[in-house]
Amino acid sequence: MIRVKCSALALVVVTFACSSGLALAQSDADQPTPPRQSWSFGGMFGIYDKAQLQRGFHVYKEVCSACHALSIPFRTLAEPGGPGFSEDQVRALAATYQVTNAEPNEKGEIFKRPATPADIIPRPEAYPNDQAAAATLGKAPPDMALLAKSLKFERGFPWFVLDALPGLEYQEMGADYIHAILNGYTKADDPQWNLYYPGHRIAMPQPITNGAVDYKDGTPPTLENYSKDVAAFLSWAAEPNLLERRRIGLRVMIFLIVFAVLLYFVKKRIWESAH
Repeated sequence: MIRVKCSALALVVVTFACSSGLALAQSDADQPTPPRQSWSFGGMFGIYDKAQLQRGFHVYKEVCSACHALSIPFRTLAEPGGPGFSEDQVRALAATYQVTNAEPNEKGEIFKRPATPADIIPRPEAYPNDQAAAATLGKAPPDMALLAKSLKFERGFPWFVLDALPGLEYQEMGADYIHAILNGYTKADDPQWNLYYPGHRIAMPQPITNGAVDYKDGTPPTLENYSKDVAAFLSWAAEPNLLERRRIGLRVMIFLIVFAVLLYFVKKRIWESAH
């Protein structure tokens, strides 16, 4: 009797496991993982492509800035390892924006002035704060300064283990996610259906299509190029010191390897003399 009960219980467990596995498989099929792209800044020795970052900023300025803030100082656009704009270009760009001065004038009045390279890139004029954006759009669009670093998705076993190993870190997940979202509007009759967004319903209608932004360097104005360029730019904006951090990490690894070799020979020499 006990054996029959155990067999029946085992059958129930196996059936439940199989049905759960089928449900998970069906869920994965309905919600595909953003495909992994090739990025110039990927890997331990990757570097940002200046031309791509400049195009990405151009796409942000022409399209994304209508709703999304980008809370970084103008001067970072001229820093080494970034888009590589000159100081004069950054100064001219900043002057096209109006910012509220931190201190009142002699009359005690708060006033606006042209921005300088030290100022943070202003929020969209139509949405001066998150409350105003939420009142109009239903939900405040996220600040894009850290967007590429905050976006994550599950990769499953064994990939999440490999992603944590030195030299194999998957640090381009946010860029892949942004690229996938911008290319995920696959239903022409439903502008808020997105293949890669959880649940396939996204508050943001398709923001950009082929030919929406002209590139000055002759790059084809396609959605594929727009999405890769702006994803690369937002990756840099989220972590502008990535290359320097990698260089420091590489120096530390070399030091530790050399130090370990020296310790080995010192230990060997000491034990040889001891015997």
